[in-house]
Amino acid sequence: MTIERIETGARMSRAVVHNGTVYFCGQVAEDRSADITGQTETMLAKVDKLLESVGSSRERILSATVYIRDMKDFAAMNAVWDAWVPEGRAPARACVEARMASPELLVEVSVIAAT
Repeated sequence: MTIERIETGARMSRAVVHNGTVYFCGQVAEDRSADITGQTETMLAKVDKLLESVGSSRERILSATVYIRDMKDFAAMNAVWDAWVPEGRAPARACVEARMASPELLVEVSVIAAT
């Protein structure tokens, strides 16, 4: 079975496609100065672009892991997430509070989807 690695660097690939499934590395906001709402919106917009680039869509997301810097932002992040996820197509999801790679990052998501 073929394994396709997309935008591979020394440490990671942006995506890996195998057997009809795509695995994305963690996605973060473009504008790290934005609040949790803005960061969540731009982060999910990046996910949309990546999904489209591999012939998938948010309707085909199987699983998502959300990392949030502070659970005080959980409700605001979920407001954006809930509006983004297609009705009846919610993936399996976990959300954990985590220390981020950069202090200005408030949220990150890792996604697995069917292609």
